Amino acid sequence: MKTPTKNRRPRHSSDDLAQLKSLDLEAKVRMTANRICQFYDHFDGMVALWWSGGLDSTAMRHIALTVRPDIPSVFCDSVLEYPENRRLCRDGGAVSIRPKIGFRQAIEKYGYPVASKRIAQYVHEVRHTKPGSATERLRLTGYATAGRWSKMSMIPKRWQFLVRAPFAVSHKCCDCLKKRPAVRYEKATGRKAIIGTRVDESQQREQTWRMYGCNAYDLQRPRSTPLSFWTHADVREYVDAENVTYSKLYDMGYERSGCMFCMFGVHLEPAPNRFQRMAVTHPKQYQYCLDKLGIREVLEYIGVDYDIGPLFRPEKAEKEL
Repeated sequence: MKTPTKNRRPRHSSDDLAQLKSLDLEAKVRMTANRICQFYDHFDGMVALWWSGGLDSTAMRHIALTVRPDIPSVFCDSVLEYPENRRLCRDGGAVSIRPKIGFRQAIEKYGYPVASKRIAQYVHEVRHTKPGSATERLRLTGYATAGRWSKMSMIPKRWQFLVRAPFAVSHKCCDCLKKRPAVRYEKATGRKAIIGTRVDESQQREQTWRMYGCNAYDLQRPRSTPLSFWTHADVREYVDAENVTYSKLYDMGYERSGCMFCMFGVHLEPAPNRFQRMAVTHPKQYQYCLDKLGIREVLEYIGVDYDIGPLFRPEKAEKEL
């Protein structure tokens, strides 16, 4: 019987995570390979590698295929991925799965992905609840009905203006374009996911790792995240040392490559941010997202610059980026 998450005690501490992060690359590779083998054996080989074409999942896949070459790779093609990543996964023989709706339909139905997944969810909840409700109080003040206060339960003060935004805000894009296709694949095949995510990328991922470790057998959808304790520098070092074929996108100055039009975290990026860089590397997609998808209005509202402006001169743009 699975233990409810809210009643579980974390298996690992912050010190455990710090110790793992301090390991040298050789030790990390060895531990990651062991985690993959353990997960593979636990499910009698009925597992799959979720490959986005990004650097992290590419490194994870390379390690996995070194120790278990029969694991299939799966690419969720929402058509939001950078073309270089899509090409890498296609040429690498990944099984391609598609969502039932596209990004345009998702934002029209639910709203734009802004700030972070947690903040977008809270804003969406406030805008879809009755004024004065317990949900509104919790998300705007952090106070629950019983009087308990939680910082993580409220929209940060700096983002509460999104409640009054002239456009809808939501976290549901990921659910529509990524999670649902993945669930359908898992149900159809019985395979469990091995994912190349790292705890450095979000607080929620670190909390989940502390609760379950790299191999989360007790989740409703069991999954392995064997790269959890790696850093970005580790990934880059591994890819270079092993001469791993990676997406050409990373030779254009990109350090991360999620969905092209997603705005989660863009406010934290120094110039040139992902949209400014896209203006030079992928001008057609840049114009499409600004003019056809309404992202220009959203970026202006949240105070994120999307114009190249004086950052680059056209004749030097390619060299600068």
